Amino acid sequence: MPELPEVETTRRALEPILRGRTIATAKVYDARLRWPVPRDLADRLAGEAVLRLDRRARYLLLRLKDGTLIVHFGMTGTLRALSRPPARGPHDHLELTLDNGVVLRYRDPRRFGAVLWTADPAESHPLLACLGPEPLGPGFSGASLHAAIHPRRIALKLALMDNRNVAGVGNIYASEALFRAGLRPARPCNRVSLAACEKLVGAVREVLEEAIAAGGSTLRDYVDGTGKPGYFQLEHRVYGRRGLPCLACGTPLKELRLGGRSSCYCPRCQT
Repeated sequence: MPELPEVETTRRALEPILRGRTIATAKVYDARLRWPVPRDLADRLAGEAVLRLDRRARYLLLRLKDGTLIVHFGMTGTLRALSRPPARGPHDHLELTLDNGVVLRYRDPRRFGAVLWTADPAESHPLLACLGPEPLGPGFSGASLHAAIHPRRIALKLALMDNRNVAGVGNIYASEALFRAGLRPARPCNRVSLAACEKLVGAVREVLEEAIAAGGSTLRDYVDGTGKPGYFQLEHRVYGRRGLPCLACGTPLKELRLGGRSSCYCPRCQT
């Protein structure tokens, strides 16, 4: 699943291609996504000017003259700019042709993603209005995280992946940040000190910044907006490494299930 670094990498790849261009035509080939693509989307987008691209959590926001196109990649979604587009494939859902002939194509084999339109401020959309602070923004701090999670008894990793506490930290990067902070995924939140939260916030920022610099993690078929894979998977210290030796101490890594997802950790380095 594309997480925050992958969405940010896609945004950075696409913005210089899209910014200032006009959408000449739009085609919806298959409206079946997590939420159906609006029936009138093609008509709404034709003639729209692209002002800029933003990101909020794991949502890509195409800011247009008269509204915002909200894109979520789900499990397998990609949005690519193609100067010489191949023939449409069975999993292509949406295609935007720019005024210079470049084609922007949304592909999603498993159809868990979303492409939505709003003419209102995007931040007021129900999907975005409930989001917590950005992990790389000034609103995310040890104090804010501690205040949000400390009264609760749920596992720390689940709280870190709760978008109300911090927006956009997914399974991969939560696992990696917890390892760097020396905290076990299952530790109850009410046993996490302010100092530990401050350390965790620093680890989250560090991991996300490194992942963005590496182009994200390509585990299956993720590529950015120009078709380039990421390389941060080569730097994973715990994610997907069950039974392998810890890169810090050599202890075999263990795995547990939290919220239906696997969580690898080092029983020695993480307490």
